[in-house]
Amino acid sequence: MNQIVRRALIGAALALLASTSAFAAGKPRVAIQTDKGTIVVELEDKKAPITAANFLAYVDRHRFDGGQFFRANRAKGAPGAGSIQGQPKPYSRRAPPIAHESTLKTGLKHKTGAISMGRDAPGSATADFFICASPQPYLDAKPGKSDAAQGYAVFGYVVSGLDVVKKILSGRTDGPTNVPSMKGQILNPPVKIISVKRV
Repeated sequence: MNQIVRRALIGAALALLASTSAFAAGKPRVAIQTDKGTIVVELEDKKAPITAANFLAYVDRHRFDGGQFFRANRAKGAPGAGSIQGQPKPYSRRAPPIAHESTLKTGLKHKTGAISMGRDAPGSATADFFICASPQPYLDAKPGKSDAAQGYAVFGYVVSGLDVVKKILSGRTDGPTNVPSMKGQILNPPVKIISVKRV
Protein backbone atom coordinates (compact mmCIF):
# COMPACT_ATOMS: atom_id res chain seq x y z
CA MET A 1 0.00 0.00 0.00
CA ASN A 2 1.62 3.28 -1.05
CA GLN A 3 1.97 6.26 1.26
CA ILE A 4 -0.71 8.38 -0.48
CA VAL A 5 -3.38 5.65 -0.17
CA ARG A 6 -2.40 5.04 3.46
CA ARG A 7 -2.75 8.74 4.29
CA ALA A 8 -6.13 8.90 2.53
CA LEU A 9 -7.42 5.93 4.52
CA ILE A 10 -6.16 7.34 7.83
CA GLY A 11 -7.74 10.72 6.99
CA ALA A 12 -11.07 9.08 6.16
CA ALA A 13 -11.00 7.06 9.38
CA LEU A 14 -10.26 10.16 11.48
CA ALA A 15 -13.06 12.10 9.74
CA LEU A 16 -15.50 9.27 10.43
CA LEU A 17 -14.43 9.10 14.07
CA ALA A 18 -14.84 12.87 14.45
CA SER A 19 -18.31 12.90 12.90
CA THR A 20 -19.40 9.93 15.06
CA SER A 21 -18.17 11.66 18.22
CA ALA A 22 -19.93 14.90 17.27
CA PHE A 23 -23.15 13.01 16.66
CA ALA A 24 -22.87 11.15 19.96
CA ALA A 25 -22.33 14.40 21.82
CA GLY A 26 -25.23 16.15 20.10
CA LYS A 27 -28.68 16.89 21.46
CA PRO A 28 -31.09 13.93 21.42
CA ARG A 29 -33.73 13.94 18.71
CA VAL A 30 -37.08 12.19 18.80
CA ALA A 31 -39.47 11.41 15.94
CA ILE A 32 -43.18 11.62 16.77
CA GLN A 33 -44.96 9.63 14.06
CA THR A 34 -48.68 10.42 13.75
CA ASP A 35 -51.39 9.53 11.27
CA LYS A 36 -50.99 13.10 9.93
CA GLY A 37 -47.21 12.91 9.44
CA THR A 38 -44.00 12.93 11.47
CA ILE A 39 -42.69 15.65 13.79
CA VAL A 40 -39.02 15.60 14.82
CA VAL A 41 -38.00 17.43 17.99
CA GLU A 42 -34.53 18.17 19.33
CA LEU A 43 -34.33 18.14 23.12
CA GLU A 44 -32.46 20.68 25.23
CA ASP A 45 -31.11 18.06 27.60
CA LYS A 46 -28.38 20.35 28.96
CA LYS A 47 -30.63 23.36 29.65
CA ALA A 48 -33.69 21.39 30.84
CA PRO A 49 -32.15 18.09 32.01
CA ILE A 50 -34.97 16.95 34.31
CA THR A 51 -37.74 17.53 31.79
CA ALA A 52 -35.82 16.14 28.81
CA ALA A 53 -34.81 13.00 30.74
CA ASN A 54 -38.40 12.46 31.87
CA PHE A 55 -39.68 12.70 28.27
CA LEU A 56 -36.99 10.32 27.02
CA ALA A 57 -37.87 7.81 29.74
CA TYR A 58 -41.43 7.66 28.40
CA VAL A 59 -40.08 7.42 24.83
CA ASP A 60 -37.70 4.56 25.66
CA ARG A 61 -40.49 2.66 27.42
CA HIS A 62 -42.78 3.17 24.36
CA ARG A 63 -45.43 4.78 26.57
CA PHE A 64 -46.36 7.30 23.84
CA ASP A 65 -46.86 4.60 21.18
CA GLY A 66 -50.62 4.36 20.72
CA GLY A 67 -51.16 7.74 22.36
CA GLN A 68 -52.80 10.77 20.79
CA PHE A 69 -52.86 14.47 20.18
CA PHE A 70 -56.21 15.26 21.73
CA ARG A 71 -56.27 19.05 21.99
CA ALA A 72 -55.80 21.98 19.61
CA ASN A 73 -55.68 25.29 21.45
CA ARG A 74 -56.03 27.89 18.68
CA ALA A 75 -55.35 31.57 19.23
CA LYS A 76 -58.46 33.65 18.52
CA GLY A 77 -58.25 35.79 15.42
CA ALA A 78 -54.85 34.42 14.41
CA PRO A 79 -55.12 31.53 11.91
CA GLY A 80 -52.33 28.98 12.34
CA ALA A 81 -51.42 30.21 15.83
CA GLY A 82 -51.75 28.13 18.99
CA SER A 83 -50.58 24.77 20.29
CA ILE A 84 -51.40 21.06 20.16
CA GLN A 85 -51.37 18.77 23.20
CA GLY A 86 -50.37 15.11 23.26
CA GLN A 87 -50.53 12.30 25.80
CA PRO A 88 -49.47 8.64 26.24
CA LYS A 89 -51.64 5.70 25.32
CA PRO A 90 -54.70 5.21 27.54
CA TYR A 91 -54.09 3.64 30.96
CA SER A 92 -50.32 3.88 30.48
CA ARG A 93 -48.39 3.84 33.75
CA ARG A 94 -47.01 7.28 34.58
CA ALA A 95 -43.88 8.05 36.53
CA PRO A 96 -44.07 10.36 39.56
CA PRO A 97 -44.36 14.10 38.78
CA ILE A 98 -41.13 15.95 38.08
CA ALA A 99 -39.66 19.17 39.43
CA HIS A 100 -40.62 22.25 37.45
CA GLU A 101 -37.83 23.75 35.31
CA SER A 102 -38.77 27.40 34.92
CA THR A 103 -37.95 29.15 31.66
CA LEU A 104 -36.40 31.89 33.82
CA LYS A 105 -33.75 29.34 34.82
CA THR A 106 -33.39 27.43 31.54
CA GLY A 107 -33.47 30.45 29.23
CA LEU A 108 -35.75 28.53 26.85
CA LYS A 109 -38.79 30.27 25.40
CA HIS A 110 -42.20 29.31 24.06
CA LYS A 111 -41.34 30.30 20.51
CA THR A 112 -42.56 28.61 17.34
CA GLY A 113 -41.85 24.88 17.54
CA ALA A 114 -41.27 24.74 21.28
CA ILE A 115 -42.19 21.46 23.00
CA SER A 116 -43.23 21.98 26.61
CA MET A 117 -44.80 20.09 29.50
CA GLY A 118 -48.46 20.25 30.39
CA ARG A 119 -49.17 20.62 34.11
CA ASP A 120 -51.62 21.72 36.77
CA ALA A 121 -49.60 23.19 39.64
CA PRO A 122 -45.84 23.62 39.18
CA GLY A 123 -44.15 20.29 39.94
CA SER A 124 -47.18 18.22 38.83
CA ALA A 125 -46.08 17.42 35.24
CA THR A 126 -45.84 13.75 34.26
CA ALA A 127 -46.22 12.93 30.57
CA ASP A 128 -48.65 15.28 28.77
CA PHE A 129 -46.81 17.69 26.49
CA PHE A 130 -47.66 20.39 23.98
CA ILE A 131 -46.05 21.86 20.87
CA CYS A 132 -46.34 25.53 19.94
CA ALA A 133 -47.30 26.26 16.32
CA SER A 134 -46.54 29.95 16.94
CA PRO A 135 -44.79 32.08 19.58
CA GLN A 136 -46.65 31.95 22.91
CA PRO A 137 -44.63 34.18 25.26
CA TYR A 138 -47.44 34.32 27.82
CA LEU A 139 -46.52 30.71 28.70
CA ASP A 140 -43.00 31.74 29.74
CA ALA A 141 -42.22 32.23 33.42
CA LYS A 142 -42.32 35.72 34.89
CA PRO A 143 -41.02 37.01 38.22
CA GLY A 144 -43.55 36.11 40.92
CA LYS A 145 -44.63 33.25 43.13
CA SER A 146 -48.08 32.43 41.70
CA ASP A 147 -48.60 29.22 39.72
CA ALA A 148 -49.27 31.24 36.57
CA ALA A 149 -46.09 33.28 36.99
CA GLN A 150 -43.99 30.10 36.96
CA GLY A 151 -45.06 29.33 33.39
CA TYR A 152 -44.48 26.02 31.65
CA ALA A 153 -41.31 24.01 31.08
CA VAL A 154 -39.91 24.14 27.55
CA PHE A 155 -37.49 21.27 26.88
CA GLY A 156 -36.87 21.31 23.12
CA TYR A 157 -37.84 22.51 19.67
CA VAL A 158 -39.25 21.11 16.42
CA VAL A 159 -36.56 20.67 13.78
CA SER A 160 -38.86 19.21 11.10
CA GLY A 161 -42.58 18.64 10.72
CA LEU A 162 -43.89 22.05 11.77
CA ASP A 163 -46.33 21.70 8.86
CA VAL A 164 -47.69 18.58 10.60
CA VAL A 165 -48.13 20.57 13.83
CA LYS A 166 -50.13 23.19 11.93
CA LYS A 167 -52.18 20.49 10.19
CA ILE A 168 -53.13 18.97 13.54
CA LEU A 169 -53.90 22.43 14.95
CA SER A 170 -56.37 23.05 12.10
CA GLY A 171 -58.40 19.90 12.86
CA ARG A 172 -62.03 19.79 13.92
CA THR A 173 -62.37 20.60 17.64
CA ASP A 174 -65.90 19.82 18.76
CA GLY A 175 -65.01 16.78 20.86
CA PRO A 176 -66.58 16.29 24.31
CA THR A 177 -64.85 17.43 27.49
CA ASN A 178 -65.63 17.78 31.19
CA VAL A 179 -63.19 20.69 31.50
CA PRO A 180 -64.97 23.98 30.75
CA SER A 181 -61.75 25.76 29.76
CA MET A 182 -61.11 23.13 27.05
CA LYS A 183 -64.51 23.45 25.39
CA GLY A 184 -64.04 23.90 21.65
CA GLN A 185 -60.44 22.63 21.83
CA ILE A 186 -60.83 18.82 21.83
CA LEU A 187 -59.87 17.23 18.52
CA ASN A 188 -62.60 15.14 16.92
CA PRO A 189 -61.27 12.68 16.04
CA PRO A 190 -57.99 12.83 17.98
CA VAL A 191 -54.78 12.41 15.99
CA LYS A 192 -53.16 9.03 16.59
CA ILE A 193 -49.56 8.83 17.77
CA ILE A 194 -48.23 5.73 16.05
CA SER A 195 -44.77 5.74 17.58
CA VAL A 196 -42.30 8.00 19.37
CA LYS A 197 -38.66 7.00 19.15
CA ARG A 198 -35.13 8.38 19.19
CA VAL A 199 -33.55 9.13 15.82
